Amino acid sequence: MTFLRTASAIVCACALALVLPTGMASAQQGPLRITIEEGIIQPLPFAVPDFQAETDEAAQLAGDLARVIAADLEGTGVFREIPSSAFIAQYTDFETAVQYSDWKAINAQALVTGAVSVSGTNVNVKFRVYDVVSGTTLGEGLQFSGTTDGWRRMAHKIADEVYSRITGEGGYFDSRVVYVSETGPKDDRKKRLAVMDYDGANVRYLTDSSALVLAPRFSPTGDRVLYTSYESGFPRINVLDVGSVQQRVLESAEGTMSFAPRFSPSGQTVVYSLTQGGNTDIYTMDINSGQSVRLTNTPSIETAPSFSPDGNRIVFESDRSGSPQLYIMSAGGGEAQRISFGEGRYGTPVWSPRGDLVAFTKQNAGRFHIGVMRTDGSEERLLTASFLDEGPTWAPNGRVIMFTRETQGEDGASSLYSVDITGRVLRKVATPEGGSDPSWSPLQQ
Repeated sequence: MTFLRTASAIVCACALALVLPTGMASAQQGPLRITIEEGIIQPLPFAVPDFQAETDEAAQLAGDLARVIAADLEGTGVFREIPSSAFIAQYTDFETAVQYSDWKAINAQALVTGAVSVSGTNVNVKFRVYDVVSGTTLGEGLQFSGTTDGWRRMAHKIADEVYSRITGEGGYFDSRVVYVSETGPKDDRKKRLAVMDYDGANVRYLTDSSALVLAPRFSPTGDRVLYTSYESGFPRINVLDVGSVQQRVLESAEGTMSFAPRFSPSGQTVVYSLTQGGNTDIYTMDINSGQSVRLTNTPSIETAPSFSPDGNRIVFESDRSGSPQLYIMSAGGGEAQRISFGEGRYGTPVWSPRGDLVAFTKQNAGRFHIGVMRTDGSEERLLTASFLDEGPTWAPNGRVIMFTRETQGEDGASSLYSVDITGRVLRKVATPEGGSDPSWSPLQQ
């Protein structure tokens, strides 16, 4: 129902750069810090030796935790892991003083160490982050506790802490993604909702494939998902509880089609598109009372709305100028301002959680792109280009975007990819089956 291909959202990005502190190679005046501003040129080398197992039951976890932490950090493109085969020092005791000279010799600038203990199903992890160049720690007394079946989440939380202490930015590893899992041939594609960790682990299915589902969108608290279902034969918006998997339909008037839903920042309001009498406009609905308000009233197609983080404005897609373009209006409706003016067709805008950028899909000269621009339309940058890229969603820190990429050919398989806001770090996200329409959750509580 969108102008480009689906009601999915687009890849938003922000400028991510590595500027090493002055004098990094010599004695530093201040703590180790990566400033994220522009394109990353040289990732910061770091080491994560296997954590110390303080109990026999922790032996396997000690290595598993370190590997997930390292994968999280290296996957950002901001860091480069030094392999254990290059280590001079063998880390065995969390309480023993670090020999900085051994780590400097292999050019490590940051070091993460830890210790794990397991008692029954309970896990406790202690860890430290070291600035190797200056010979100081970036945090003491750091620890997380949990259960053995939640060890991956502890690893993500540790990686978030390391990332934040070195970059000054919020992390995004302890988060989830809801998406459409796809199986079967292109002419008989089966689709069902699934949720996973941000890196593709711990996949859980939320619906079966008996009805077509599109465009799942997480709530601001990560406990609910909006999506479009064709179970009735017409598009209807459903809201689903991620924990219990209970769901209900957000009712709309008979003879209408509702789709492209998103939560407001408060989680109490839904903004969506509704087609009635051949005309498509944008509405909001109170999710508890079901009371709706019409925001646009034009003969053009208005769709793919997305709230600003403060809830005061909405960016959306419209063909009122003759081709699909991006517009911004007040959250209460009224006059809209066009913000896209480049060549091609624009659609599925998504506001960055930082509030500074809008991500979008662009179709031009037979290629699809994921791009970003300032909220006034300035500084447009294209991050990707392929046969078909679409369906963007922002990481919680506004520095990475996940999207759908479809391959050319009879199969037309769809997969999930992520790209940082420089466009330099493009990665495929592993899923058990094909995937599309991702939506990134906030950080878990």
